[in-house]
Amino acid sequence: MKRHTMTIAATLMALAGCATSEQEQRAGTGALIGAGAGALAGQAIGRDTRSTVVGAGAGALLGAVVGTATTPQRRGEEMCRYRGSDGRVYVARCDDRYYDGNY
Repeated sequence: MKRHTMTIAATLMALAGCATSEQEQRAGTGALIGAGAGALAGQAIGRDTRSTVVGAGAGALLGAVVGTATTPQRRGEEMCRYRGSDGRVYVARCDDRYYDGNY
């Protein structure tokens, strides 16, 4: 069970790192936190592997929903994250590079 949990956690972290918008990043982070909290709650309530897995799944879903819903909304201008040639990440208004996939 521990190996499966570590595999799931590593997969979720990798997917959360691929997010480009703030909303996607918050959803991924919420899913990670929710999965951990859900797994702990499932284990505490059911005291078996099935309860832990169900709790982790439900927590990940709820965490992603809350993370998405609590993202601050910009008034008509979507903000994107870009990586400069020096490697630093900066936030700027989305432009054609974002919509064309050339970022």
